[in-house]
Amino acid sequence: MSQSNFLSTVHSPPTSGTQNLSEQLHPQAPHHLPFFIPAPGETDVLMVVMGIFLVAAVLWVGTLYWRLHSLPERMAHKSEKLQFEIVAILGLLSLFTHIHLFWVAGLLLALIDLPDFGTPLRSIARSVEKMAGTAPDVGPEAEHEAKSASSSPPAQAPKKQGAGATREAIGRHV
Repeated sequence: MSQSNFLSTVHSPPTSGTQNLSEQLHPQAPHHLPFFIPAPGETDVLMVVMGIFLVAAVLWVGTLYWRLHSLPERMAHKSEKLQFEIVAILGLLSLFTHIHLFWVAGLLLALIDLPDFGTPLRSIARSVEKMAGTAPDVGPEAEHEAKSASSSPPAQAPKKQGAGATREAIGRHV
């Protein structure tokens, strides 16, 4: 076959106005295709299902991560511990800096009960102020104590003289 004759047969237009396309598979393709391979022009159902599954899995893992991340804060909040604010700050620091040591410290702080040093120290301070004769700072606790003390009549203690006299009888020397 000459070169000009070959080119004329390859590039010759079809004899009719429409092309004759067959719906048959390629001879080298397997005769039984799996269910997840769609026909040309149809929707790929497996891709749609996997897309929905991927979105659901990302939302589920994100929710799990947020619940795990807020675990120390929820533990400290339920027991209404004094260190709740510190645990919350450590949780935010670990979230924004990605330093996981802050989260571990917050978890340990939420698990440990710190002793209440404030109440005994305030009581000591009020007692020393009473002994010194200075006016105590008026706070919510002091106002409540003052109201309860003013509503009940003060008990009159007998005044003693001499060695067994009370400090009020002798005078305030503190």
